[in-house]
Amino acid sequence: MFIKSNPTTLQQDSSLLLLMIVLLFLSFSIAGSEVAFFSLSYKDIQNLKTKSNKALKRIVHLLEDPKRLLTSMLIANSFINICIILIANILINHLFVFDQIGIPGIEFLVKVIAVTLLLLFFGEILPKVMATQNNIRFASDFGGIIQVVYFIFSKPSSIMVKYTNIIENKLAKKNYGTTYSMEELDHAIDLTTSPNNQENEKKILKGIVKFGNITVKQIMKTRLDVYGVEESILFDELLEHIKEHNYSRFPVYKEDLDSVVGMIHTKDVLPHINKEKDFKWDALIRPAFFVHEQKMVEDLLKEFQLKRIHFAIVVDEFGGTSGIITLEDILEEIVGDIKDEFDEEESMVKKIDDFHYLVEGKTPIIDLCNFIDISSGFFDPVKGESDTVAGLFLELAGAFPTLQQVIKYKQFSFTVLEIQKNRIHKIQLIINPQTGITSENA
Repeated sequence: MFIKSNPTTLQQDSSLLLLMIVLLFLSFSIAGSEVAFFSLSYKDIQNLKTKSNKALKRIVHLLEDPKRLLTSMLIANSFINICIILIANILINHLFVFDQIGIPGIEFLVKVIAVTLLLLFFGEILPKVMATQNNIRFASDFGGIIQVVYFIFSKPSSIMVKYTNIIENKLAKKNYGTTYSMEELDHAIDLTTSPNNQENEKKILKGIVKFGNITVKQIMKTRLDVYGVEESILFDELLEHIKEHNYSRFPVYKEDLDSVVGMIHTKDVLPHINKEKDFKWDALIRPAFFVHEQKMVEDLLKEFQLKRIHFAIVVDEFGGTSGIITLEDILEEIVGDIKDEFDEEESMVKKIDDFHYLVEGKTPIIDLCNFIDISSGFFDPVKGESDTVAGLFLELAGAFPTLQQVIKYKQFSFTVLEIQKNRIHKIQLIINPQTGITSENA
C-alpha cells in the first residue's frame, strides 16, 4: 500500500476533508441529541417549562411533536452517514494505491475498518456517552442544530410518521405491545378488584396510579381562595382573622399576596392571646416555603417529609403567588376528600339528576371528571392551560361570557348561571341523555 502524492488532487482532497469534518460534527450532534432529547423524563420536561432560558424553551418546543422530531433526526443522520461513507471512499482512493500490494480484498477491508471506526467513534460512542451523562446540557447546546434539522426534514418526516401511525394502529388492533394508558389502568382496577371492595378502596388505587403525573398547579388552592394576613395589622386584628377563618396557618404578606414574607402558625399565637393589641407579633412569623406550580406533587411530598412542613406557597413563572398547597391537598389525591370539623359541607359539584349538575367555577377539571365518572383527560384537547371548570368554559367560549351563555362540547352543555366580580362562579352542566357517557366517550 503506497501513498499517492499527486498535487493536482491536493486542493480537492482538502475540500473533501473539510466537508467530512463538518459532516462528522453534524453526525455527532444529531446522534447525541437523539439520546439527550428522548431520555428526558416527564418530570424533566415539566421542570424545563418553568425556565426562562431560550435554549431550554427550545427543547420543550421541539418535544411537542416527538415522533416527527425523531423521524427528522433519523433521516438527517442516515443522509449524513451515507455522505461520510462516499467521501471517505473518495479520499482513500486519492491517498492510497492498493494495486501494487497484491493482496485481494485489502482495499475493501481498509475502507470498511476506516469508515466503521469514524462512524462508531464520532457518530455513536462519543456523542451518546456524553449525552447520557448530561442530557439537558447536551440538548441545550445542540438544540439550535436540531431545530434547523427539524425545519429541513419536517415535511418528509411528517409523511413517514403518517404511514407509521397507520401501521401502528393496525398492530394495536392485534393487541401487540405492553404499554397501557391511565384510562386502561383505571378500567383494569374496576375489573380486577373484588366486588366486595369498597368504592373508596378503588379510588385509592386509582389515585396511586395517577399520583406520579400530577403537578402542584392541578391540585393547589388558587390565589382567590387564599386567606392571608398583612404584616402591618395590629395583634387584635390578627386574632379576629384567625377566629373568622379557622385555619392553622396563614401566609403573611406585605401590601399584596405577591409579596409573601413568611407564615404565621395559630399555635404560635395561642401563648400570647392575652397580650395587648399593639403586641409585636411579627416576631412569630416563620419563613415561608415556596414551590413552582409545575413541580410534581410526588417530589413535593418528599420535600414535605424531609423538611417536616405541611404548607407551601405556589408561585408562577413570574414569581407571583398562584396559590397554596398543603399536605392534606396531596393526601386527598390518593385517599379522597378529608373532612374535618371546620370544612364546609357544601360540595363544589351538586348532582341534580343523572344528566344535570351544578358546578362551581373554581372546581378543578380533574375533580369534575372524577365526580361524573369520565376519563381525567377527557377535556385535554380543549382545556388549554386551564385547570378549573371556569377556565375550561373560557377556553371553549374564546371570550368572557355573559349570563345564561351556553357552550357545547361533545355530549356536554355548559351554561353560566352566576358571575361575581368578573369571575365565573356557577355553571350548569347538562349531559345529553341521548348520548350519555359511555366507555368510548370517556
